[in-house]
Amino acid sequence: MTDVIKTISEVKSRLDDYRRQAGKKVALVPTMGFFHVGHLSLMRTARQDCGLVVVSIFVNPAQFAPTEDLEAYPRDLARDLELAGRENIDLVFSPDPAEMYPEGFDTYIDPSHINDTLCGQGRPGHFRGVATIVAKLFNIISPDRAYFGQKDAQQAAVIRRMVKDLDYDIDIRVCPIVREFDGLAMSSRNAYLTADERAQAPVLHQALLAAREAVAHGERDASKIRRLMRRTIGQNYLVEFEYARIVDPETMESVAVLDREALAAVAATVGKARLIDNLMIAP
Repeated sequence: MTDVIKTISEVKSRLDDYRRQAGKKVALVPTMGFFHVGHLSLMRTARQDCGLVVVSIFVNPAQFAPTEDLEAYPRDLARDLELAGRENIDLVFSPDPAEMYPEGFDTYIDPSHINDTLCGQGRPGHFRGVATIVAKLFNIISPDRAYFGQKDAQQAAVIRRMVKDLDYDIDIRVCPIVREFDGLAMSSRNAYLTADERAQAPVLHQALLAAREAVAHGERDASKIRRLMRRTIGQNYLVEFEYARIVDPETMESVAVLDREALAAVAATVGKARLIDNLMIAP
């Protein structure tokens, strides 16, 4: 039975007990809940790697803009706890917002240039909120390893940079994207899609595959590859294009010529859902 903990003091105390008794490596899988197969794959990898696995469930208000879907973000804690139990998760840390951001809270971590492109442009302040809550979780849980999904490639780059710059002794593991049968990247926001929107949503993955194919046929001009991805996405009338970029996977800076491995990244809004996807491509 998976233990559910709501307070920082209790989770720290429980983890101290575990470490004294077992001396096990501790894994952290940070989530916002509403689990899908992608989340479960992170948990399974963590379970294989470490003796103690902690999953956090926290819909972080600091990473949502006032116009975004904080209140509507899908939640189902009872179902999440059942799924976590099936994966033999040791602890679930599910605090209330007031526990993580008490009255008077006024300290945030502000990522630098990694925040200035891709999702950082369209969602100002988003990665400030992400970096702050992940830093708090690292301080609370003190994991040996933390697990993130490749779908959120820019988030992973922000976290890796933060861990390096702030001297966290934590191994960051970024696990592959888990996809639906038609290539759509697993996301909690997929639950927003109507049947017609769901039918068109895989075009993001199709645009990435088109980019990879173009590179395989010799294309090296990143601007041409970007235009190809944009045209592919634009063929679907329910999909509102946001960006298509070719970037360095660590710095998120744009690449002009594909002379090394790079990250092709796309974003679009489909109905109420803002969707992102990415794929590593190489000459």
